[in-house]
Amino acid sequence: MLRTPELVLCAVDEPLARAWESVVDALSRSDSAVRVHRGSVLDVLAHAVVSPANSHGWMRGGIDAVYARTFPEVEQNVRSAVLAYHGGEVPIGEAVVVPTGAPSPPWLISAPTMREPGELLPADTVHPYLAARAVFLLWRDGRLEHGPGVREAVDVIAMPGLGTGIGGVPPEACARQVAAAWREVFPTP
Repeated sequence: MLRTPELVLCAVDEPLARAWESVVDALSRSDSAVRVHRGSVLDVLAHAVVSPANSHGWMRGGIDAVYARTFPEVEQNVRSAVLAYHGGEVPIGEAVVVPTGAPSPPWLISAPTMREPGELLPADTVHPYLAARAVFLLWRDGRLEHGPGVREAVDVIAMPGLGTGIGGVPPEACARQVAAAWREVFPTP
């Protein structure tokens, strides 16, 4: 039997935490939970963390660099999945799930918010929405390589801001877009 899924929206700075809090109440439902964590995404007891990567899977900046230092195998795992499943470039709006090589969290979901590493996103970008939607669709419908569905293996996902660091997306825009993606993929019953 599946446990109640939980999305943990993580923020290390106050503007993002306030933005997450502005949407969290509207997202929690009887069959799922959404909460805000003030602190590092790595402080959350989660089954998967989200990487707001670039389309090529390079993990050299922002939270991706933190993941690469914390999980030494993860960048190669992401790059291999990008090559195997997407010919070397994951389109924005798609996501891959790979093992971290660590017991906790065991999975990383790479969902690009930018095509090239270090790209500044335009003010009218919809990339946080597309990345969040890809994460939620993968969580709902995806399968692990040689294993169960993602939903059977992952009950808790920890998500940092999507594009709010290097990409320059305002926290409020990110929060609104993540909320829109959540409502689309997990509509209120």
